[in-house]
Amino acid sequence: MSKTAKPFYKPPRVAAAEVVANVLRGKSLSSLLPIYSDQVAEKENALLKELCFGCLRWYPQIAPLLKKLIEKPLREKDLEVQGLVAIGIYQLLYMRISAHAVVNETVEATKGVNRPWAKGLVNAVLRRFQRERITLLEELSDDKTFQSAHPKWLLNKLTESWPANIVKGIISSNNSQGPMTLRVNTLKNSRDAYLEILRKEGIAGAPTKHSSVGVILNSAVSVASLPGFDSGSCSVQDEAAQLAADLLSLKPGHIVLDACCAPGGKTCHILEAEPNLKSLLAIDSEPRRLNKVTANLTRLNLDAALCAADATNLKSWWDGCRFDRILLDAPCSATGVIRRHPDIKLLRKPADIDTLATIQLTLLQRLWQTLANGGILVYATCSILPSENDEVVKTFIKQQQDAEIMTISDSWGEASEYGRQLFPMINGHDGFYYSRLRKIGGPD
Repeated sequence: MSKTAKPFYKPPRVAAAEVVANVLRGKSLSSLLPIYSDQVAEKENALLKELCFGCLRWYPQIAPLLKKLIEKPLREKDLEVQGLVAIGIYQLLYMRISAHAVVNETVEATKGVNRPWAKGLVNAVLRRFQRERITLLEELSDDKTFQSAHPKWLLNKLTESWPANIVKGIISSNNSQGPMTLRVNTLKNSRDAYLEILRKEGIAGAPTKHSSVGVILNSAVSVASLPGFDSGSCSVQDEAAQLAADLLSLKPGHIVLDACCAPGGKTCHILEAEPNLKSLLAIDSEPRRLNKVTANLTRLNLDAALCAADATNLKSWWDGCRFDRILLDAPCSATGVIRRHPDIKLLRKPADIDTLATIQLTLLQRLWQTLANGGILVYATCSILPSENDEVVKTFIKQQQDAEIMTISDSWGEASEYGRQLFPMINGHDGFYYSRLRKIGGPD
């Protein structure tokens, strides 16, 4: 009997360099990481994630260093080498690994990315950084992009939009790791009861400040270790996102639309918050993204009608029956969740914001037609830019005579003219925006 061959695994630095290279080519971290996580040994997954998230989080700071250290820019086909040097510098700056080990392992990884010719280059660049580190950092001490680790265009937008103390907090939060937050399924347990279950399992956590069903863990754990996760006792969801369901003011018998629903966290929360809805339709423009919604519904033993459609094309999905409640979690820049998606710093461009604002306004205009008189639409984004939030709602309100703003009187976030803005908080919630709109008029 032949022995079973051992699976071939990539070294984590090789996998991380390939991830960074592909992000530089325009691919998203969230699409790449699951693929590459399967290519490294399970015990090395934590290191892979640390290298990818850390390097991308600090890439606007690493990039100016690369420009100084690599005299001749690398070709697009050799971005894996650039990725290797970048993760090497990240380790030297931010990880507690000996410099000797960092240089040796990173140089060795040139073979794994099939660029053995780059061995000397990687070695020379990393050793030069070690020698000239203090001088290089001093030369960039007045560079705001370098100091904030944020692209210039985003830094400018933040400073134009918010006071200095808020901008400082946003930058600090974006450059930190977001906490792991749970949403307790109150159809199964109260939050207090689930906190006690966690305590007995040795998992420390505390109630969230603003969400009545949230638990923030002292440190992240694998979902497999969460008691009752597979049977639907809880879900992983940031506290800011958990606020959507309450803003809908759900009642038994309501007909509800969740537009742009994937991956389904808010869809499931709506059903947990009010199990006696008449119906819930959840739509998303990408059919493959609905697979995740289905998986979440199945795990939580919940039911909703799913539809793959462009929400702005009403004829393709709407049967003419008006909704009592609509949640529009609109496509946005995701600038409020950069700490969870650090590749946004590299992938998002200034021109994207105007394009997204146009899409957001169009969605509001089209979906408003499907809302019943007296009904409520909650407009939400995970953006911290007014041009995607208050300014979109302002334009819509001026155009729509039968729309009125419902004041959000909660204590969370900062009140704005048309809603409330949450900013990312260290050891707290993500950045998010909400506006509540009611449709004025008599019976349909």
